[in-house]
Amino acid sequence: MHASEASALAARVLVSGRLREGLAGRPLVLHSDNGAAMKGSTMLATMQNLGVMPSFSRPRVSNDNAYAETLFRTAKYCRLWPEKPFDTLDAARAWVERFVRWYNDEHRHSGIRYVTPAQRHRGEAPELLRRRTEVYEAARQRQPQRWSGAIRDWSLATSVWLNPERDIHCRQKKAA
Repeated sequence: MHASEASALAARVLVSGRLREGLAGRPLVLHSDNGAAMKGSTMLATMQNLGVMPSFSRPRVSNDNAYAETLFRTAKYCRLWPEKPFDTLDAARAWVERFVRWYNDEHRHSGIRYVTPAQRHRGEAPELLRRRTEVYEAARQRQPQRWSGAIRDWSLATSVWLNPERDIHCRQKKAA
């Protein structure tokens, strides 16, 4: 978190994140708004050097990235949201660090079957969900009258898309 937006700062975040996550040599698309920090020459050159494909929101559409909008909503409505403005930049940074830890390590996300992003990222989700399925099956066997059908599907999606129809259409068009 910085006091102002700048293309050089955004580029530094991209480089450090890519290194931290071990993404070198893997395809990556970075979706962002049309702000100057993300479209600045330093950021675009950094993306090109790293082999990162830029993707930008449509003009005057603030909610084009459903994942980012969901994150912002979660931040605003979580129990950690501050009641008054931050007194200092350091206080804001501390809050963001605390929120990110909670979001990644404690908050169970409905879109990934109620596991945390950290569990999914570390590869722990399949085993957790396998055990959860066993618990549900055992509960249904103990009291079948409480179940009207099959248990909840705890399988993880293998891929996630922002705009599946458009992405599929574009791939089909390129293949033709």
